[in-house]
Amino acid sequence: MSDLESLSALIIEFYEKLSSWEHAVVRGSSLTLPQMHTLEILGQQPSLRMKELAAKMGLTTGTLTVTVDRLEKRGLVSRVPHETDRRSVLVALTPKGQAIFEAHHAMHLRLTQELCASLSEEQAQSLRAILRTMNQAF
Repeated sequence: MSDLESLSALIIEFYEKLSSWEHAVVRGSSLTLPQMHTLEILGQQPSLRMKELAAKMGLTTGTLTVTVDRLEKRGLVSRVPHETDRRSVLVALTPKGQAIFEAHHAMHLRLTQELCASLSEEQAQSLRAILRTMNQAF
């Protein structure tokens, strides 16, 4: 197996394990995984334009609109007109959405802590840098 094939296999294995963990965590809630991911991303900043949120999720704005509509109906997000751009709408968490984000985010932090427990500080810094670079490549 070449280095590239080996790296590909490791990325796929990690993705599958992380995906399985995510599905297990969300299974106990009434939200879908895309809905939970939307709350997770919105919890990282005060609000985002639909276009920005779609880009962070790797979705089209059309696909995201369906998810945001459902979250809005459940009272988890709100749409707010942009202050300076009348064509833009900002999406933000409501207090109810913020509470769900905080609980889910705490689980992410515990998982990250467990996964990084065996890494040195230099390895953890390298991992952060590598993930930033890989995320920018998408």
